[in-house]
Amino acid sequence: MTTPVIQVAHAAVGYDGPPVLRDVSLDVTAGEVVAVLGANGSGKSTLIRAVLGLVPIGAGSVTLFGTPLRRFRQWHRIGYVPQRLGAGGGVPATVREVVASGRLARRGVLRPPGRADREAVAAALGAVGLADRAGDPVATLSGGQQQRALIARALAGQPELLVLDEPTAGVDAGSQEAFAGALRGFVNDGGTVLLVAHELGPLRPLISRAVVVHQGGIVHDGAVPEPAGHHADPDHEHVHPHCDEEPAGLWSI
Repeated sequence: MTTPVIQVAHAAVGYDGPPVLRDVSLDVTAGEVVAVLGANGSGKSTLIRAVLGLVPIGAGSVTLFGTPLRRFRQWHRIGYVPQRLGAGGGVPATVREVVASGRLARRGVLRPPGRADREAVAAALGAVGLADRAGDPVATLSGGQQQRALIARALAGQPELLVLDEPTAGVDAGSQEAFAGALRGFVNDGGTVLLVAHELGPLRPLISRAVVVHQGGIVHDGAVPEPAGHHADPDHEHVHPHCDEEPAGLWSI
């Protein structure tokens, strides 16, 4: 039997108040594209943060690539794109420099970039349609283009697993299509994806499985459910963000 890329068993997460997640179990196997869906405040973003160790679990366990989370150190195998984080981070940098920072976990801080690093950065920029903006200050990009740069940053590290928190929320249709194209290429090369979404839009054809979180528990695990209400309108565009920006410290793991 193949070892799951992600294995969550009976996990619970709580802060100062009621539990945010209760008795949650989830397996993600290699090559899957799993979407975590749910209403605002359902606990879906907390679930992926718990998977990455960004929030502590109070009960249960998380395993990554067969290794318990507390002992996992191979972070170069995972690319993480947090929700609505400005790519510039207040630091003057070009698009290429931001994307190149995604190579650090793989090559280390002290070793200078080599040919493989430069080729990986160029490929990632091309995958998200930003090759022509590589030398521009990242602060000059639109919000959707900055989000593309963050996905390119994750892809540049050549991970086996991509974890994305609402990558298309609040961005333009062109950027959503670019995300879908980049993820399609990643999956075709054997990658695994876990993503949080309020709705799927152009990502829907890529999804192999959907998990719905409601009031801190998983209430559906299977085929993508049909949209309901105003989200079922074919002209509906999901361009409204659902939370404040992530703290800068969560940009990389």
